Amino acid sequence: MQGLMMDFPLTTNVILDYGNRVFPYKKIVSILPNKTRHAYTFSDLYKRSKQLANALHNKLGIKKGDRVATFAWNHYQHTELYYAIPGAGAVCHPLNLRLNIEQISYIIDHAEDQAIFFDASVADILEKAAKNAKSVKHYIVINADKSFTTTLPNVMHYEDLLVEFDDDFKWVNVDENDACAMCYTSGTTGNPKGVLYAHRTTYLHALTMITSNMSNITTHDTVLAIVPQFHVMGWGYPYVCLFAGATMVFPSMHLKPKELIQIIQEEKVTIANGVPTIWSGVYDELKNNPPEKQLSLKEIFVGGSALAKSLIKAWDDDFGVKAIHTWGMTETSPLAVMSKLLPEHKELSEEEQLNIKAKQGYELPGLELRIVDDNGKVLPRDGNSVGEIQIRGAWVIKSYYKQTENVNSFTDDGWFKTGDVGNISADGYMQITDRTKDLIKSGGEWISSLALEAGLLAHENIREVAVIAIPDDKWMERPLAVIVLEQGKQITIEEIHTFLLANKFAKFELPNSYTIVDDIPKTSVGKFDKKEMRRLYSEGKLI
Repeated sequence: MQGLMMDFPLTTNVILDYGNRVFPYKKIVSILPNKTRHAYTFSDLYKRSKQLANALHNKLGIKKGDRVATFAWNHYQHTELYYAIPGAGAVCHPLNLRLNIEQISYIIDHAEDQAIFFDASVADILEKAAKNAKSVKHYIVINADKSFTTTLPNVMHYEDLLVEFDDDFKWVNVDENDACAMCYTSGTTGNPKGVLYAHRTTYLHALTMITSNMSNITTHDTVLAIVPQFHVMGWGYPYVCLFAGATMVFPSMHLKPKELIQIIQEEKVTIANGVPTIWSGVYDELKNNPPEKQLSLKEIFVGGSALAKSLIKAWDDDFGVKAIHTWGMTETSPLAVMSKLLPEHKELSEEEQLNIKAKQGYELPGLELRIVDDNGKVLPRDGNSVGEIQIRGAWVIKSYYKQTENVNSFTDDGWFKTGDVGNISADGYMQITDRTKDLIKSGGEWISSLALEAGLLAHENIREVAVIAIPDDKWMERPLAVIVLEQGKQITIEEIHTFLLANKFAKFELPNSYTIVDDIPKTSVGKFDKKEMRRLYSEGKLI
């Protein structure tokens, strides 16, 4: 048919080729595990990724469709793997190094990884997790000196592998719908589940992310990628920054507040991403030890869970930094929603604007959101109707890897069930009020654990709080608040009740009891681990 466009597959190779052609001089900076600073250009990334793809194809025997795993921190070598593995026709599979040994072992076997590239600093974990790995033929160590030893078999050094090959390599021909990467869910319920990402979906997500109503990252920005590259492909930022021509900064394992502040100031970072616990810690450090120079940082993108509304305000008031909520899942590969103020919000009061910022936000182009009730009825976007949030679109999965039964995860008409509960306002802003499994059913009434957490976090003596349901003979379930206090502070149950009642919580919503702890259990991606909290409670350890 006349008038159609030429065939041009949307692949990760195209992203790297573009970055090399248009922004060859732009920098990638890594603070390596040994604390040395490494810097090179997009052009260097391109050449070394070609060398690595050449080695994968001609030295390691990696074939089209093979899974090649990474077990590493955020740095330039990990980014080379992001491009070289799919460039060789294979699937880049970042392993979550914060999972427990049993889960990592399960994932390696389930994915049938053919090779694993790993940082020397986490070799001891991999030795245990891969002890009985059947599929892995090669182990390649990154950032190791020549005296490095390990019990892993068939180990070679990363640079030794690269030096054997030049960058004269033609990317393996792939279809844009072929898989380029995969990640596994964190397995908070049952075994972790695998999610494959296609070249096309990765390309579209990265391209959409740089648009003005989304992250709006440009070549003028320096981006600190704190979100682990093993967590939903680092939220896609290694692809986004190549498209945008933005300088990339990787902190590897240096994630303490003082370390991150030093990196931000020395590298003149303008944009960064991370989970709320990261930004809470960095904020406290900045307040306690104010920087001598004004922060270069302008925006922080926050996901994984919600940042307290008080902290969104404090970041802006104290340091002029905009905290922007994002939302996504492993299954939405990754980000799907972002909360920014629109021009029509300028006339609203500061409190009204803050309420909008505290929501998860509007969906990215190419995606659709809806909320449904328990009977599957689609509810209106009125900001009041609450139901399960469902999503579909260009980068939402339609099935899990090697899993034929998806009845509980997908609707008959093709929507993915997120398991999150919330509402959508008339102007399109989604707000999560709870997880379906975290709602508390008390005396026939539903209590939102997330609403209670947000309410308690507003108290000046409380640093962190997580709420779970505990059994109750009379009411079936009641809320238990697990609290981390600010240093040197105290609180009583009477103070908690008075504070919540003053903030318009109903009496039946108030927690019957609370527990003060030094640290709340968290998952590998920084979310509160309520499954672990329930286990601790059942063993009498949260009373």
